[in-house]
Amino acid sequence: AEPMLAGFLYSTVLAHRTIDESLAFILANKLHCKVLPAKLLTQLFHECFTSEELREIRAGFLADLQATYERDPACKKYSQCFLYFKGFHAIQTHRVAHHFWMQGRHALAVMLQSRSSEAFDTDIHPAAKIGKGIMLDHATGLVVGETSVVGDGCSILHSVTLGGSGKTGGDRHPKIGRDVVIGAGALILGNVRVGDGSKVGAGSVVVKEVPPMHVAVGVPAKNMPINKNRHIHPEAPPNKSAPPPPPKAPPLASQWTPGLTFKVGSWLGIRSAEEQRSGPKPVKALP
Repeated sequence: AEPMLAGFLYSTVLAHRTIDESLAFILANKLHCKVLPAKLLTQLFHECFTSEELREIRAGFLADLQATYERDPACKKYSQCFLYFKGFHAIQTHRVAHHFWMQGRHALAVMLQSRSSEAFDTDIHPAAKIGKGIMLDHATGLVVGETSVVGDGCSILHSVTLGGSGKTGGDRHPKIGRDVVIGAGALILGNVRVGDGSKVGAGSVVVKEVPPMHVAVGVPAKNMPINKNRHIHPEAPPNKSAPPPPPKAPPLASQWTPGLTFKVGSWLGIRSAEEQRSGPKPVKALP
């Protein structure tokens, strides 16, 4: 443990009984300003995360946390993503903003978008529809337009634009399928679809449809089918002597069930000195 972070870890994790409370506190303290106090934002986020009518928001942030942990080699613990990864924080802010947009509370939704843009350097329109299990890697410079749709399980790197092509109104932004990977600096412009399981190369400019299970690369991008049996360098066989990556923790699905009792700090791998001596003291989590 790092002694210099004792106060930080207590205030962000150990002082809270559930992961919902902890995430609400973290987001509020990153987004607050002089005219929008952290206490008010904490209450706003917590209500969204714990409402029975808004289970999709909680399911979304748990799936995003799991996705980032599994897909990002730099993420060694759940707590790294939960506490420090601004891409994760940006997408959770968007989920709440999107909820208010769909309720017709556009001013509040746009305010959250604005604060998220300033704090995380991501600009996601609150009307954009984004699925679960999303990984925003680095996230800096991400732009997602108003009528964009992003399917479940997508991985999006920094400086990506899901933008329009000059159309003044209507449905004018990309539709991204499930399990799509979009490389750094890629531009996908107009109401075009990127099919399930496809990949867009870094720096590519996509202005036409990408079929499922294809790679789009170049300016403008050209589509090539994905050949799962082909290595990046066909003449070089895989390095069988390379050691396997170290195992990660069990998936969240095996640790999170309705009515489960746990201490959120222990679940994230963060325990107080008292818990380390005597073991965690379970408390009932919100269902």
